[in-house]
Amino acid sequence: MSPSTWTAQPYCRPLVVQQALELLTCEVREGNALASPDAVRDYLRLLLAGRAHEVFVVVFLDAQNRVIETVELFRGTLTQTSVYPREVVIEALARNAASVILCHNHPSGLAEPSRADEALTHTLKSVLAMVDVRVLDHLIVAGPVALSFAERGLI
Repeated sequence: MSPSTWTAQPYCRPLVVQQALELLTCEVREGNALASPDAVRDYLRLLLAGRAHEVFVVVFLDAQNRVIETVELFRGTLTQTSVYPREVVIEALARNAASVILCHNHPSGLAEPSRADEALTHTLKSVLAMVDVRVLDHLIVAGPVALSFAERGLI
C-alpha cells in the first residue's frame, strides 16, 4: 500500500510528513502500526492534516484488526462532504473487511462533531452491521486534534 492509494487526488504534503507517512505505511504492511488508539489518531492526523477541503477516509480492517487498506472514498468542499453509505458497504465487501474505522477532517480547525456527523455515523454503523462489518470508531481530524467518537461514547 503506497501513499498514492490513500488519496484519490494527489495532495502536496511537506516532505517530513510524506516521509512519516511512508514509514507508517511500512509498519501498516507488517500489521503492527495501528495497535492502539493513539497510533490510529497519529496516523490519521498525518494523513489528513492541512487539507483545505473535507475528505472522508475509511480504514478497512481484517478479523484481527489488521489494516487491509486505507482509502479516501469521498472528497468535498471547505465545509462538507457527501458520503454515500452504499459505496462504503461496497468497498468494505470488496476488501472482505471485518471492521472499519471512519475518519473525516474539518478544515475549519474545530473538531466538534456536527449533528450531521453523528447521524452519518449511526447510519453507517447500522448499514454496515447488516453485512457483519463493525464500525470501531469515527475520528474527526481538525489541525493537531483528532476527536474519537468511541471515546466520546457516540458509537
